[in-house]
Amino acid sequence: MGDRRPGHGRYAHIEREQRWLCDAVPAGAEPVCSILDRYIDETRLRLRRSESSEGVVYKLGQKVRAVATDPEMVSLTNIYLSAGEHAALLALPAAELHKTRSHVEWCGRTLAVDRFLGRLAGLVLAEVELAPGDAHLERPPWALRDVTNDDRFSGGTLARASDEAIAELLGQRDRPTR
Repeated sequence: MGDRRPGHGRYAHIEREQRWLCDAVPAGAEPVCSILDRYIDETRLRLRRSESSEGVVYKLGQKVRAVATDPEMVSLTNIYLSAGEHAALLALPAAELHKTRSHVEWCGRTLAVDRFLGRLAGLVLAEVELAPGDAHLERPPWALRDVTNDDRFSGGTLARASDEAIAELLGQRDRPTR
């Protein structure tokens, strides 16, 4: 029958991301889409609405971390939804994140750059998908610091962050590290 635990089984795949805090969207980044994520309360589920020039995509995803306290590597399972299915799930209580996504090239890779809106306005994160055995990339010159293993910058944590925690995170843009 196979492994039927969350984050396991034939539909789950490993997602490993390296993430950087930025002070702005870098020059040359190409806009891709607008994303509204809803992190459903008391679960590891994310309901996503992504709108681009190609249309709207609805997804329900589950992210199960390999290490509970480290957001770098997760087992991800996604299912694509119809507009009606998405609308039905909007009734579930959730914390929201709204962002615009752009793409930029760095070290021969395509990085996603997310500019957050609403309560998180001013926060910009860049990320790249890595294979499980890949070394981390060097910090792009337009990034302030690597926040890959800092749980405060993961989507679910950001969506549920207090106003005080958000102010602290936004203040860190002024403190680059090498």
